[in-house]
Formats: sequence, C-alpha cells, structure tokens
Amino acid sequence: MCLILFAYRAHPDYRLVVAANRDEWFRRPTAAAAFWPDAPQLLAGRDLEQRGTWLGITGAGRFAAVTNFRDPTSHRAAAPSRGELVSRFLLSSASPGDYLAGLRTEAPHYNGFSLLVADRESLYYCSNREGVIRALAPGIYGLSNHLLDVPWPKVRHGKARLAELLARGPTADALLELLADTGVAPDAELPRTGVELEWERKLSARRIVADGYGTRSSTAVLVSADGEVSFVERTFDERGAATGIVRERLALAR
Repeated sequence: MCLILFAYRAHPDYRLVVAANRDEWFRRPTAAAAFWPDAPQLLAGRDLEQRGTWLGITGAGRFAAVTNFRDPTSHRAAAPSRGELVSRFLLSSASPGDYLAGLRTEAPHYNGFSLLVADRESLYYCSNREGVIRALAPGIYGLSNHLLDVPWPKVRHGKARLAELLARGPTADALLELLADTGVAPDAELPRTGVELEWERKLSARRIVADGYGTRSSTAVLVSADGEVSFVERTFDERGAATGIVRERLALAR
C-alpha cells in the first residue's frame, strides 16, 4: 500500500473516510477483497505469498492499513512480511494503543513501515522508522512511503482533494476518482528516496502504471457515525486498465 488519504472524525456523518492505493509488483499473487474463509468477520484483500493484507476492516469495527517506508538501501529480503502486522491486529482484541506498544520489541525486525490501527474509540499511528506511537486527533491525514503527513506531492494534493470531497459529501465512487490520477509531479517537487529519478517520477503519481509495477487496487472505505460501512475496491492490470470491482456493505456489531 503506497498512498492512504483519510479523514478521522472530520465529517458529522462519518467517523472514518479512507481512500487508499496499494502499489505492488504484478508478479506477486493477490486475492481481491473478500470476507476471508478462515476469518469470516474480516473483509480485506489478501497477499497470497505471505497470507497477510495491506488494508482491512472487521465487523467489530477494527480497521488497519500499512505502507512501506521507501529506503532501498536498508531493505532486508529475509525480514518478516509487514502485511501480518495488519491481519494480526484485525484478528486480535487488543486496543490500538496496546497493540502498538506490544510491537516495540519486534518492530525493528521488519523492513520500514508505517501502520494505522483503529477500533470504534480511537485511531493510532506508528512507524518503525520513527519509534513514536501517536493517538490521532480528528482531522485529515495523508500517508505514503514515508512518515505520516510528510508533504510529498501526492500526499499534499490528495489531502486537499479529500477536504473538497468532505465539504461536498463523500461517496465511494468519488474517493476512487480521487485515487485515479496518473499525473506525475514536477521534478523540483520530487522526494529523493534512493531510487533513480525516472522511478521517482513514476512513483509520484497517485495511481502508478510502471513496468510490471503499479497500483494493483484502489480502495474506498466509509464508516458512518452509526456504524454502517461501505467498502469498495477496484483492481487493475499491468497496463492500468480496471479489471474488476468489489462492493461490500456491513453493519458494525453494537
């Protein structure tokens, strides 16, 4: 997952609004979003290589999502999968703060990540590149392959677009449209993360189409104030063409 734009308690009708793109190599086997057969309360896509996920929600109101921290010089091929950080939280009963506190000793063993975890009462963030656990206040946030709210162009512009959608009244389809922009940022605005300039350009788009790599799926999640969830995922092929859409609704257990 390489871009998460989200609004937490920033709209009177929605406690959480999420627009997220998952970027990955197309050779990595993936299952589209569904309720997992081995965990029927969990709605998420699934990485079929390591069996974890990048974003999901449960009928109990637990939400989690992860992004990688882009730093190719520190990548370790044998590190555990970051997707298990998401699925473990979703399938646990720990509070968000307690769950992140419990990761302190093992977090350094993973490649760089930023992790969001939430339940009905709170939303927390941490990164193993920062080492700070943060309870998030109501507001609009953006997360890509660095720390929370670092103003990369797609984060900065995406947050502005999300604020506009909130003012008009957010819908899942409008959130997917927000995520669909394939325009790249000017060179002067690009971060320097250790990849070649050509790749910095390609990776600066909200939706990436690039040489066997790119946005595999776009996901919109709206959690209403009264516990109704709309979850929509659109998937893409290597050429950037849409290949399918999943629409699910669930009512959170009271």
